[in-house]
Amino acid sequence: MESGLITHADKVLFTQRAETKGDLAEYYVQVAEPLMRTMGGRPVLLQRFPEGASGPSFFQKRVPKNIPGWLQTTTVATPNGTTSQALVAADIDHVLWAVNLGCLGFHVWPYLADDPGHTDELRLDLDPSPGVDFTHIRQAAHELRRLLDDAGVAGYPKTTGNRGLHVYVLLEPRWDSYQVRAAAVAIARELERRRPDLITAAWWKEERGPRVFVDFNQNAPHKTVFGAWSVRARPGAQVSTPVAWAEIDDIHPDQFTIASMPARLAAVGDPWLGMHGEPQSLEPLLAMSARDSERGLPDAPWPPVYPKQPGEPPRVAPSRAKKS
Repeated sequence: MESGLITHADKVLFTQRAETKGDLAEYYVQVAEPLMRTMGGRPVLLQRFPEGASGPSFFQKRVPKNIPGWLQTTTVATPNGTTSQALVAADIDHVLWAVNLGCLGFHVWPYLADDPGHTDELRLDLDPSPGVDFTHIRQAAHELRRLLDDAGVAGYPKTTGNRGLHVYVLLEPRWDSYQVRAAAVAIARELERRRPDLITAAWWKEERGPRVFVDFNQNAPHKTVFGAWSVRARPGAQVSTPVAWAEIDDIHPDQFTIASMPARLAAVGDPWLGMHGEPQSLEPLLAMSARDSERGLPDAPWPPVYPKQPGEPPRVAPSRAKKS
């Protein structure tokens, strides 16, 4: 570890085991190889916790002023077109520089900094609604795997470090974020058709019920997702952990921490290793989206920060629409 990058290494960040900034930095050094495979070369959004995981935080898209000359940055945009200079996760020293600022984990853009026009990751977020536990998340993940298998597309799961699961599809760099989001909408709708008792594609919370929500809008332009191998701001320092499909019924997100991860990595390796040599085609999933359009289905609602989109239904919750 570049010791010169970490100051106040004995500062406690996680209360459950009194793990320090130095412990967090050492964890990232230990997982540097798989971390850089999945995050290397991508812009990252920093969420800083000056007082540790249990304290207040703030998001920082712009790198601070007076950064070192070796630090790589790139221009990123918000939905309204505002631009800023974001950190690029160019190597492990860039990660440690951010850790020194109190960044615990990384929210990662779905494209490489040198090719911002092509989204090369589809991120499928299985999000638990109230009343949903990890048993339901496991079931939804198996349904999603079956759908991807039917489409001839390989997906790779990871824990979120909290209550849900993410499934990633590494894509050939041929499509933009609008096309990738359209594929995610089609997947969510098809999963709901297959298992309406378990899974929902409803954007409005009042319509979801105790079901697993497939959050397609995590693929909207300029959206970041909490990265693989990143550490959550939880007292136990839980890690968003790549897992094998065969493990899902036997694991729980809480078990993966910065304390347990090095031994796990030594024992089972990187479950995402095969993903990086096999970028996938989005075409089978875009065909699903096209079929939905032919059936007359409109676009799904977008988050409120986005401009109104072509083909989008009224952006208002059904209960409010009825009242008006």
